[in-house]
Parts: sequence; C-alpha cells; structure tokens
Amino acid sequence: MDLGLIALIFLVALLGPALSLLTHGAIPAVVGELLAGVILGKTALRVIDPEKSDLALLYSLGFATLMFAVGMQVPLHDRRLRPALRSGAVAVALAVPLALAAGFATHLVGGGPTLVYAVVLVSSSAAVALPIIEESRLQGPPILTAMAWITIADVLATLAIPLAIRPSRAGHAALGVLIVALLVALVFAAANRLRGLDAVQSMRREGKRRDWAIDLRFAVVVLVGLAFVAQEVGASILVAGFGTGLVVGAIGGPKRLSREVLGLGQGFLIPLFFVLLGAKLDLRQLGSDDAVLLAVLLAAGTIAVHVLVSLAIRAPRAIGLLASAQMGVPAAVIALGLPDHTLDQGQASAIFCAALVTIAACAAGSAILRRRGEAGPTQAQSVGQTLPSP
Repeated sequence: MDLGLIALIFLVALLGPALSLLTHGAIPAVVGELLAGVILGKTALRVIDPEKSDLALLYSLGFATLMFAVGMQVPLHDRRLRPALRSGAVAVALAVPLALAAGFATHLVGGGPTLVYAVVLVSSSAAVALPIIEESRLQGPPILTAMAWITIADVLATLAIPLAIRPSRAGHAALGVLIVALLVALVFAAANRLRGLDAVQSMRREGKRRDWAIDLRFAVVVLVGLAFVAQEVGASILVAGFGTGLVVGAIGGPKRLSREVLGLGQGFLIPLFFVLLGAKLDLRQLGSDDAVLLAVLLAAGTIAVHVLVSLAIRAPRAIGLLASAQMGVPAAVIALGLPDHTLDQGQASAIFCAALVTIAACAAGSAILRRRGEAGPTQAQSVGQTLPSP
C-alpha cells in the first residue's frame, strides 16, 4: 500500500470542510470530497486508481461505514416525528408513482435504467436536509411533515437500491436482503437481551474507564461480519451497513459510541470513500449532449416530483424544495451501479451533477421558509449530527 497516496487522499479530502466553511454550510463537506476525487481521478489528473486492490478494500470499508453512520442517524427516537409519520408516509406514497413515471420518461429521452432513476427521483437526504432544518430553526406542522417525509423516503430508497441495480436478479437479491435483515433482527434481539446483564455492563464500564472503545469494537465486528454475509448471499454491503446503524440507533447507544463512530467514519473511512468515489467518475463524459440532457432531466424531475407532492399534501411548495435534497442515495447508486455496469460513466456523472442541483434547491427552500416566518425563536432539539447519506 502506498502510504504517500493515502496521505494525499486525506489531504485533498480537507477540501470538503474548507468548501463548507467558505459557503457557511450551504454546501455539505461531502461535495468538496467528491470534487477532490474528481480532480485526482479519471476526470483530470489520474493520480488515484480506485480499482487497485488495497484502495478497493478501503473503499468497501468506507462504504459500509457510511451506511452504518447513515443508519445510526435516522431519528428513530425523535418524538416530534411521531405525529407527522402518517402525513410523511402519505407524501412518500404519492411520490413513488410520480418518480416511476418521471424515471420512465427520463429513460425514453436519455436512455438508462428506469428503476434506478426512479429510486434517485423519489429519494431525499436526511443527512443534508435535517441539519439545514435545525440550523435554520424551522418549526411548525409542515416542517414536521417534511422531516417525516425525508426520513421515510431516505430509508426506503436506500433499501430499494440493490433491487433497482439488478432487476433481473431481483428474486435472488431480495432473498439476500431478507437473510441479512433476519440477521440484523437477531443482532438487535441479542443486543437488547445482553446489554442488561451485569457482566456486560461491568465490561462496558471497565472499557469506558480504560478507553477500550468496547461498544465500537462490537459494532465493527457486527458491521464487517454482516458485510461479509451480504457479499456471500448476493446482497449488498449497503444493507449490512445500514441495518447495523439502525440497530445501534434503535437501541440508543451511548454518546461516546456516536463520537467514536464519528471519529472512525468522518475522520478516516468516509472521506476516503467519497474521494475514491469521485475518482471513479469521469465527468468528461458530460461533454456529450446525452449526459447533459440526462443531468438536467434528473435534477428537474427530482425537484418537480417533490414540489408536486408538497402541493398534493397542501404544504408550501418550499417544503418540496426542502425535501428534494439528495446525496447518499445517488452516491450509493453510483458506487454500486458502475462496477455492476448498470450505469455507464455518462449516466453516473449526470446523477452526480443532478444531486448537486438538488442540494442548492434544498438551501433555497430553507431560505424561502425562513423569510416566510417558519423559523422558531429558539434552536429546535437536535435531530442528529451531520453525516452524509444514500
């Protein structure tokens, strides 16, 4: 392994936080990390070859850790969301047929996989939108509906990605997902049973005193173990990582575990993953008219689907802009679709560029709602730390 290259990757990954600081948080750090990879990868300098075996292993670990972090930050315990779950579920139910229709129309005009486009079009990004909502101090029933809508769409779209990537093997993929899901449920049941035992609590207290990071070690064992099983049964690492994160979030792990995951993920594996993902993209393919048209169709389609749903549920149109933010799902689609040859470089680049437009739309929706007086007088209860998501 070339340690100098690894050091370079982490150096250029600092472009993410720098860009976010310069724009006062309007651009998530993940965008800068992806752009750094684009510069050093296939698009420009070709310094990084993400297909090398050592980098490919780190890439897979980074992807699993990203999904783990995304699953952990799903606001399962946020009581504010419970009254809005019904309206949020209705919004997602309305968005699905619209996304399928828009995905089919995009396929007719620009070619490519209809189901993958539909998953991208229906998705939202809790990791992008929820922190923007919190930082903007947005409150009120429409905001709670948006939060529930974004969370449900993020979870369902993430779980649908492996099936959309390989529709011809949907039965096999679904069986693999089911096997991993059952193992996740067993892990949840076992963790709930074991955490109350005196011996386990004693070990955790001693681990805290001696800085052993016991909770993180167990979480990593489960994460990597489930990722291995997922590969063996034909499922995706995505399901294993996301499922492990949901288990930790549902159990309600200690704050120190969140900090440890933040350190392991955001300090090491997740920036590395996004730089390598950017290095896989060849944005020169956007020079073709078809790729540019596809990017425009996906960006416009995503915003249109979400705005139409907001009108259907009698919410302000700005709520639809707020819910249109994407990053985690497009990143996962590209990460799985390129090696599987479901997507070509032009389509992957178009999905990436369209995602950047939706982030701008989300920021615009937040600004409109602030001007209309949807911001509360005090900072709302935090939904979670800002981590990148499908």
